[in-house]
Amino acid sequence: MESDLAPELDAFYRVLARRRDVRAEFTGEPIDDDVLMRVLGAAHTAPSVGMSQPWDFVLVSDTDTRTQFREHVLSEREVFESQLDGERGHTFRKIKIEGILESSLGVVVTYDPERGSPAVLGRHAIADAGLYSVCLAIQNLWLAATAENLGVGWVSFYREEFLANLVGLPEGVRPVAWLCIGPVRKLQQVPDLERHGWRSRKPLTEALHWERYGAR
Repeated sequence: MESDLAPELDAFYRVLARRRDVRAEFTGEPIDDDVLMRVLGAAHTAPSVGMSQPWDFVLVSDTDTRTQFREHVLSEREVFESQLDGERGHTFRKIKIEGILESSLGVVVTYDPERGSPAVLGRHAIADAGLYSVCLAIQNLWLAATAENLGVGWVSFYREEFLANLVGLPEGVRPVAWLCIGPVRKLQQVPDLERHGWRSRKPLTEALHWERYGAR
């Protein structure tokens, strides 16, 4: 179906719609250096509170490091699964939660709350504003990667202390995400959690409130 949008707008919204949290579709092929720098450059241009740019990107290709992280993630998967009832546990067992070894590269995105201190403009009343900024950088990276026909998977089954020690983060610097990134065979049309019956996406109308919360 043809779009009534201008070509650049249509391309933008198509990227938003194509973006997926990738687990099983990585090919393992290397990422072109120019493409990787464009994707990381997109992340680095994200808006940040007080222009603090409180993020860093640790690029992890070493197989031993990735294997250690994967073993930790799988142990945390077991912890989560042990908390589920029978039916929910059965559904969860079908879901792949990571592509750590299958992807081309791991990118650990970090948050340094001291970046721009002591006076971070705009953070005095909202302590987490810097953390929100890092999430914006991750979203920029994700959308740029999708536009470059790369897949990205956000791994969240880990303990912060373990990952911080694994990649040598300084004290006080938090790991916000381990992102698996690389070329993919395809991007699924339907998100994994929806395809496997874990949860369905709710329509926009259920998230809209007018003037006050609860006013539909």
